Amino acid sequence: MVRLLIVLMLTVLSLPARAQETVVLGLSQDEVSISTDFDGSEILIYGAVKRETAIPEGAPLEVVATIAGPFVPLTVYRKERRFGIWVNADAVEVDLAPSFYAVLSSGPLDEVLSAVEDLRHRISIPRAIRSVGAPMQVENAQAFTDAVIRIRERDGLYQVNEGVVDVREETLFSSRVRLPANLTEGEYTARIFLVRGGAVVGQIETGIDVRKVGLERWLYNLSRDNSLIYGLMALALALAAGYGASTAFRLLRS
Repeated sequence: MVRLLIVLMLTVLSLPARAQETVVLGLSQDEVSISTDFDGSEILIYGAVKRETAIPEGAPLEVVATIAGPFVPLTVYRKERRFGIWVNADAVEVDLAPSFYAVLSSGPLDEVLSAVEDLRHRISIPRAIRSVGAPMQVENAQAFTDAVIRIRERDGLYQVNEGVVDVREETLFSSRVRLPANLTEGEYTARIFLVRGGAVVGQIETGIDVRKVGLERWLYNLSRDNSLIYGLMALALALAAGYGASTAFRLLRS
């Protein structure tokens, strides 16, 4: 038995070391400022693969990147027409859903990444959304999650961009992601995955700080810290706008 263990140890030690591939990541900006004239922002993602040995043989290197905004819980309702009016019927609680989520890949995602690795790292949009069990009386609960994805894709908050990551010589990579104007403030996370043969062989992540500045920041803080004053200001602005529109209408009629 001891002799067998010694033989196994010598065999393992004699095997060639597995090539280690790590990521060196860079972003064109790690801070995004939301001002009154903010209409979106574009971030360049670039990096390199660091190795201690030669490029491994076999499947080529693929790169998948994700950008995720703050994760928040939400309730999804299904509307039904009853007695001539639309009302909220069934509801499903979504435990956590990213306010923004973009997936970028060097090829078709279902070909680049295996389903097992997608489940393990929560890379695709459906895997990134964490939904709790739906009530027993709700039929087809998956439709609620699909509705969240569909609506946010329409608003540009969920994106799947396949084939946009440029990989050169299996060492350098780069891509761009467009952040829409309707971003939620908070800490965003950028993740980079190195993939070979459908399996993740290396990864890294970094943060992107998205904050309101100027008047946007002042109004945001006021609404949170002094809701009464914020409400009175909103009411005063509404009255002033209504009075101004009424005066202009009377002048045009005269």
